[in-house]
Amino acid sequence: MNHPTNSTSKACSQEPLPTRRKFIKKSGAISAGVASTFAATRVLRGDEPAESKPEPIRLAIVGAGGRGSGAVNDSLTINEGVKLVAIADLEERKCQNLRKSLSNRFPDKLDVKDGDLYHGLDAYKRVLDNKDVDVVMFATPPGFRAPYVLDAVDAGKHVFAEKPTCVDPAGYHQCLEADKKARANKTAIVTGTQYRRQTNYVEAIKRIHDGEIGDIVSATSRYCSNGIWYRQRKEGMSDAEYQLYNWMHFIWLSGDQICEQAVHNIDTINWVMGGPPVSAYGGGGRFTRPDDSEMWDNMAVDYVYPGDKVVSFICRQIPSTKSDNSNVIYGTKGTCTILGANSGASIKTRDGEVTWEMGGNIGDAYKQEHKALVDSIREGKPIVEFAETAASSLTAVLGRLAAYTGQAVTWDFVTNESKMDIVPKDLDIKGPGALRGVAIPGKEELV
Repeated sequence: MNHPTNSTSKACSQEPLPTRRKFIKKSGAISAGVASTFAATRVLRGDEPAESKPEPIRLAIVGAGGRGSGAVNDSLTINEGVKLVAIADLEERKCQNLRKSLSNRFPDKLDVKDGDLYHGLDAYKRVLDNKDVDVVMFATPPGFRAPYVLDAVDAGKHVFAEKPTCVDPAGYHQCLEADKKARANKTAIVTGTQYRRQTNYVEAIKRIHDGEIGDIVSATSRYCSNGIWYRQRKEGMSDAEYQLYNWMHFIWLSGDQICEQAVHNIDTINWVMGGPPVSAYGGGGRFTRPDDSEMWDNMAVDYVYPGDKVVSFICRQIPSTKSDNSNVIYGTKGTCTILGANSGASIKTRDGEVTWEMGGNIGDAYKQEHKALVDSIREGKPIVEFAETAASSLTAVLGRLAAYTGQAVTWDFVTNESKMDIVPKDLDIKGPGALRGVAIPGKEELV
């Protein structure tokens, strides 16, 4: 597998992967070692005698921007017996800034030496080479997620991966491969789908599955907001540098709003329905995006799930429009409304009587995903949920393809026939990147 090259101005020593590393568990060994592509079998941390004090779980973050810093803060806040030992990012400045901010808040949980700050396109590889790293947290632009996680699994690392996990069908298949290998290796992959661990979401969907609203008939799902960030190009930037800097607005990096942001609600609907849809048909366009943005600013997709259950989905990022972050599931006996962030969930009968309601706390959910990861490692029962999140990510891709092309697109096509692979394999930081322009239905080819 080829990966972006050409670009680390600072890297750690090029020693081979170690033949042995310990791993943590409160008592006993937690799993067998895994073979990497470069080294012999490793022994995971935790093989020390049961009476010995377990070593801390050592974390690394790849992607030191807003979401990466948030993920590290959440993990260090909720978990004991962990240390951050490495930081990687495209920009050296971000690595240094994150270390400085964390050192003030978590002085006892930070052990990042100058030699463990890595920057450049291949900085993540230096993290994977680092024998002291047990868990790698990936918060890079989504286009890199699938290949990076697959490499991390091959290197015997546990993983936290932000959503979405892929932006095209090729990435989806890499996710399935990584999931399969992690299960065989007994290494964890937990993903940034925090609603799966938010108590009101868990309880609402349990009640739906228990039949409290009767048989599911249909649903609506909305992720509508007033806009998203945009970064002006700096003088002297190459096309690739600019795309990486302003990554939200380039489809090979973000997958458009439906993948990068609205996947949270798509994942909720897949959870409710018990899996991905059969097909999608949609449309949309753009009115307010900057000229060089490839993103649409609105998209509406009808997803058909098994049993001819139709979900009407809309995502939008247009200034001065009404925001709506909601999932409404209609049943034969009642309706369940699950609102995003901290807004809670409720169930009412078809006559409008509220029979259940519960508040939400997204901050707790963000932390809980990191606690679940660390706990599963310590207990020797690593969570692997990459395929599940990949299915939701590909559901978002399915909707994007239907809207972009103006065609009805099936799940069977995107999983078994599509040849779409939009992430460049040999990215040159000084090169052209992967510009594609704005999709026009009727002209956009279904690949």
